[in-house]
Amino acid sequence: MTETSSSAQLLHLVFGGELEKIDGITFKDLAALDIVGIYPNYATARAAWKAKAQQTVDNAQIRYFIVHLHRLLEPDASNQSS
Repeated sequence: MTETSSSAQLLHLVFGGELEKIDGITFKDLAALDIVGIYPNYATARAAWKAKAQQTVDNAQIRYFIVHLHRLLEPDASNQSS
């Protein structure tokens, strides 16, 4: 595998779907989750999250989330930067 950049990638996943309850984080149907994409940094992930959240503003049951994949892939590295 070749490296495309000399800087570290800070991958972020944006996904969402319909929740069972407004105040919870349990999804009604896992098969219906909307995987928006994986982004190389927080800024682009937040832009994608914001766009999807605005598209679904009329349905309070639908929520989108940003997952910091880089923290899951390298947990020791995130502890050093905290």
